Amino acid sequence: METHKQLAIGLFGFGVVGEGLYKVLQQTPSLKASIKKVCIKNPEKRRNAPDALFTVDRNEILEDPAINVVVEVIDDATAAFQIVSTALSNGKSVVSASKKMLAEHLPALLELQEKTGQSLLYESAACASIPVIRNLEEYYDNDLLHAIKAIVNGSTNFILTKMFEDKLSFTDALLLAQQLGFAESNPTLDVEGYDAVNKWTILLNHAYGIVSHPNRILFTGIQAIQSSDASVAKEKGYDIKLIAQAKKLNNGKVAGFVLPQFIPVSEPLSFVKNEYNGVVIESGFADKQFFYGKGAGSFPTASAVLSDIAALRYNYKYEYKKLFHHKPHELTNDYYLKVYVSFDDWKYIPREEFEWIEEWHAQAARKYLIGVLHVSKLTTQQWWKEHNTSLILTPDPIIDDIEIIQVKKKSLELAGVG
Repeated sequence: METHKQLAIGLFGFGVVGEGLYKVLQQTPSLKASIKKVCIKNPEKRRNAPDALFTVDRNEILEDPAINVVVEVIDDATAAFQIVSTALSNGKSVVSASKKMLAEHLPALLELQEKTGQSLLYESAACASIPVIRNLEEYYDNDLLHAIKAIVNGSTNFILTKMFEDKLSFTDALLLAQQLGFAESNPTLDVEGYDAVNKWTILLNHAYGIVSHPNRILFTGIQAIQSSDASVAKEKGYDIKLIAQAKKLNNGKVAGFVLPQFIPVSEPLSFVKNEYNGVVIESGFADKQFFYGKGAGSFPTASAVLSDIAALRYNYKYEYKKLFHHKPHELTNDYYLKVYVSFDDWKYIPREEFEWIEEWHAQAARKYLIGVLHVSKLTTQQWWKEHNTSLILTPDPIIDDIEIIQVKKKSLELAGVG
């Protein structure tokens, strides 16, 4: 009896990841997987592979019955969705690296997998070389997963590392990231948090069975972080990282967001430097587990694609256990966050929206406060993204116990503060 099947691959995209995969497959003949055809956009471009391998006609792959796996590593989310949908409908398994496409079309893709019985795998779409999707899917039971915190974007982490360690300004650090190929020529997707929230949308599904659209998740990037914020963090023994996190609250619902955060230098995520990614998972009895690896680049991403291809030989598919075999969790905006906010002018800060303010520093050229507010004050208002304002979460930011809030406010009133 054959234990695994021979894979004939149709590849879409021959950029950094596509070419990396081509090279890696040549070095791993034991996989019994070969690329039969590669669909590209620009046929004039010189490529390190035989000309006969390439086509500009997607149907040469999608309509070829001999091709049983489609691997899609292009950066056009609309085209990617069409390719993946057609491939699944035509009875082909699919491996995708397009986090934007996956995040924006999750409900439709779940339905297609159900309808066609085909497998869609996408380990490379979140954290590149770290096998986080399969771990969340297989290893952690719904009821035991307490929290997950992660650095999922290598470009922003690189920029923050340079701001902290080499004292570069945000602009210079971004320029360096672009020169080294860690940030795109249009860096908005990375810098403003869009890439991170797309990945987080995917991971929330495998962690908690939550099917959400990225624009329903609270997020921002690192575009507003100032050198003065880095100085305050250093003084307090913290790093600043762009952290994607989710935590199960007392009421069983889940808080989930992507925001910059102060991380104590003793914590595992503080050790994640430059273009690396890191994931900390807190579960019922295992306490904290830390995954660390390269989050970008040709071979790290190709290694995750390769892992999915290898799994397809055994007809592996995601079962979406948290979604279909349990009662899925719900995202909620009913909790409080403890935040640090720095700004140029008090008049733009709605102090009355804070439950209380613990610290304020009005003398410095760059003023700041630390206080607690209900998360709805961030989801329904934009003041924290305007007028050169910078918002960073404190190390343990989530407060979901209303009694704690009431007791604290009472004690402040009695002390005549607030």
